[in-house]
Amino acid sequence: MGYWYLAIAIVAEVIATNALKASNEFTRLMPSLIVVVGYGVAFYFLTLALRTIPIGVAYAIWAGVGIVLVALVAAAVFKQIPDMPAIIGMILIVCGVVVIHVFSRTAVH
Repeated sequence: MGYWYLAIAIVAEVIATNALKASNEFTRLMPSLIVVVGYGVAFYFLTLALRTIPIGVAYAIWAGVGIVLVALVAAAVFKQIPDMPAIIGMILIVCGVVVIHVFSRTAVH
């Protein structure tokens, strides 16, 4: 269940982060509420994930997957297209998460 909780936390964080952009510096009510609720849900489910996943592994997955998903949503919704160095960097981040998950003994399988 730990990875399911982590997945929910990541999705909630991605939604909240993109709503942060849409909130226009907290001047728009609905996106601002989504930010607060989204981060609350994200951190709650992250705490549940930490019951079974080591914090370093969970945070690496959270950060890596979150970065890529936020960039993808931002490209689609806000037309913020990353350049090639950013794309290469994100690919390297994903590779790092895969290495941790596949090869690390600290990852929960």
